[in-house]
Amino acid sequence: MMKKSILIVFGLFFAHFSFSQAMEDFKWLEGKWERQNVRPGTTAFEVWERTSDGYSGLGISMRGADTTFVESLALVEKDETIYYVANVSSNAEPTYFKVTEISKTGFESENPQHDFPKKIQYFLEGEKLTAVISAGEKTMGFIFKKMN
Repeated sequence: MMKKSILIVFGLFFAHFSFSQAMEDFKWLEGKWERQNVRPGTTAFEVWERTSDGYSGLGISMRGADTTFVESLALVEKDETIYYVANVSSNAEPTYFKVTEISKTGFESENPQHDFPKKIQYFLEGEKLTAVISAGEKTMGFIFKKMN
């Protein structure tokens, strides 16, 4: 019985350690990012920070002083898998995108059941962060510059 308990504790520690190590691969995402490719009169930002269970993000678009769009974002572990989670007011519940690829400067996540987008990619090139959302032929790109 004692050996079984030790194995369970070791397994839980290893799973937590593996998850913590995997979350370190997203460290480049931390900070405040200002979107560069917006319409005149519009500003947009994404802010990402490390939390105890992953990363928390917030996407905001403004037209002048009016907030036009708010999106809560997260990178979390669920069922031993990392998910990119988007929560917008137009959806009844948050949408989970399974992270399918991770590198030191990017990731790709997918949810084939979602209408749009089905795929979300983030990648860093120098000081430029690019986010691409897509489904089939439809693709939208967002370019950000780090503010801090």
